[in-house]
Amino acid sequence: MDLIHINNVLPSFFSASEVSGSEIWGRDVCFRKGEYHLVSAVSGAGKSSLLSYIFGEREDYTGNIIFDDIPLNSMKSADFSKLRQHKIGFVFQGLRLFSELTAFENIAIKNRLTDYKTNDEILSMLECAGLSEKHNEKAARLSFGQQQRVAIIRALCQPFDFLLMDEPFSHLDDDNIKTMANMVSHELKSRQAGLVLCSLGIEYPFDYCRKWKL
Repeated sequence: MDLIHINNVLPSFFSASEVSGSEIWGRDVCFRKGEYHLVSAVSGAGKSSLLSYIFGEREDYTGNIIFDDIPLNSMKSADFSKLRQHKIGFVFQGLRLFSELTAFENIAIKNRLTDYKTNDEILSMLECAGLSEKHNEKAARLSFGQQQRVAIIRALCQPFDFLLMDEPFSHLDDDNIKTMANMVSHELKSRQAGLVLCSLGIEYPFDYCRKWKL
């Protein structure tokens, strides 16, 4: 997949006048593979909604989202499920880890869908993230910052053309932000993938081609 086209999309909970200053809502916007985009927004502006729309989890909007030349709303559920597995990675703001599974198990259960990484590669990523001693710890016993690192690694353990990230580093210190951003950058470059990162205004260390105000 080479292109995500956001065409005149407006959430149902906003009126056109409420988003008149937005560079995305109600506009014609394209995210291309290989490009890095930062979407900055104040709380309540709909950044999580935007990513949920692209990921096909929510439909409470008008307008169109188009992948290459295929409208999202015309895709069958089975086809879109396959697209999520192979074309779109997502780091959710709420993380969505299984609390009863270990850090390694949370990553492995996702990785089994495509066998994109080996177990040794996953363990190496955990070590790089400073979590080698936590890989057998249940997610419920990890700090939120540790959980964030696990969720980022999990999202990287699948093929994708685009990576969506929703406040992915909010509970990390500067050193851990640098470490995880470098890991993400390596994966993006190796796949020539695109990045759409939503933030409350923090400009995390990526070489953005465009910065948008939501």
